[in-house]
Amino acid sequence: MAEVNPNVSTPLLKAVNLAKYYSVKGGLFSKERTVKALDGVSFELERGKTLAIVGESGCGKSTLGRLLTMIEIPTSGELSYRGQNLLIKDKSAEKLRRQKIQIVFQNPYGSLNPRKKVGQILEEPLLINTTLNASERKEKVLSMMAKVGLKTEHYSRYPHMFSGGQRQRIAIARGLMLDPDIVVADEPVSALDVSVRAQVLNLMMDLQQDMGLSYVFISHDLSVVEHIADEVIVMYLGRCVEKGTKAQIFENPQHPYTQALLSATPRLTPELRRERIKLTGELPSPLNPPSGCAFAARCRRAFGPCSQLQPSLKEYNGQLIACFAVEQDNTIV
Repeated sequence: MAEVNPNVSTPLLKAVNLAKYYSVKGGLFSKERTVKALDGVSFELERGKTLAIVGESGCGKSTLGRLLTMIEIPTSGELSYRGQNLLIKDKSAEKLRRQKIQIVFQNPYGSLNPRKKVGQILEEPLLINTTLNASERKEKVLSMMAKVGLKTEHYSRYPHMFSGGQRQRIAIARGLMLDPDIVVADEPVSALDVSVRAQVLNLMMDLQQDMGLSYVFISHDLSVVEHIADEVIVMYLGRCVEKGTKAQIFENPQHPYTQALLSATPRLTPELRRERIKLTGELPSPLNPPSGCAFAARCRRAFGPCSQLQPSLKEYNGQLIACFAVEQDNTIV
């Protein structure tokens, strides 16, 4: 039996080559086609850390979030919590998934049942997953409401009586009712007014510190990601094109797509502003992906192999990058 190295810690959440393919029926004379919404994404998430997933609409960010919370089942790949396989069909694994990984959806106007009062909405996870009695459930709900900045009198009100920021606080409270270790936040502030976003982000960071939470933070807004992330994965058409720490991605982006995304991020300080890189062309259709690198047709650094071969993720000074141009730069050096 192999000895366990005590110095090697098991990650809280580990994904290996997660993929999700959908079959799309063709027309009368066309064949069924496969859409690779997510095509082999891997990462490790440590306790108390935030992993941000960024990219344009259609890159697979939300699909990844649905796979992590088992709203959908991966086509292939591995997913484990503290070394325990979450994809096996087993009651203990299902219970572990429900309790330890929760999700906060993008739209607080659509994710809360308008026919139920706040107290009922927040008690529902406890009613289904615990043996707490009615008074214990109410006590826990009121305690969680206080943590997210809601008042006791809000317990008996309906969602339509709250502002967008307050509704998202309710949604966050619901996601925390089972004391999860991991929260998947799918664009949690994009539907909110700019003035409210900072309040909700600061609340999430305070809760992370108080409760030791780990976040998978899905967003297209890099200014938000810079505020909250520890590590960043940049995705394009279902694949990871660059992965690194927040400092690596924001201070030294290597992939041309990451550079273009960051150049469009507003900066107040003149010395931090980047030369704007305008992307030409449209995001390729996942129904008909191009051969070679999916970004090649929009890339200012595309050359020979880019249109024929698909680059794989390789490590350069601690960053993982899938780009032939970056590979060529490092070969020349």
